[in-house]
Amino acid sequence: MKRSGMGGLLKQAQKLQEDMAKAQAELETIEVEGSAGGGVVTVRASGKQEILEIKIDRDVIDPEDSEMLEDLIVAAVNQALQNAKAAGEEKMSSVTSGLMGGLPPGLKLPGM
Repeated sequence: MKRSGMGGLLKQAQKLQEDMAKAQAELETIEVEGSAGGGVVTVRASGKQEILEIKIDRDVIDPEDSEMLEDLIVAAVNQALQNAKAAGEEKMSSVTSGLMGGLPPGLKLPGM
C-alpha cells in the first residue's frame, strides 16, 4: 500500500475516533422514558442506559400488594433501558455509517 493511502486511512481512523467520542458524549444528553400501568410508573433514563428518575403515582402504592408495584417498576425500567439502547444504537450507527458503508449487521464496536 502506498504511503498516501496509509495516511488517508490514518486520517479516517482519527476522524472515526473523534466522531465516536463526540457521539458518546452526546449520549449523556439524550433522555428517554419508559412507563407501565398506563403511566402510573414512569422511568427516565439517559442514552448511556443509566436510570435518572423513577416516578410512582401514589394511588398505585398498596402495602398489601407490593408485588404489583414491583412488577410495574421492572416493566417501566426495562422499557426505558430498551429505549435508551435503541437511541444509543441509532446515534452510533450514524457515526459508523460513513465507515466504508457502515459495519455489517450484528457487528458492533466496543462500548456500543
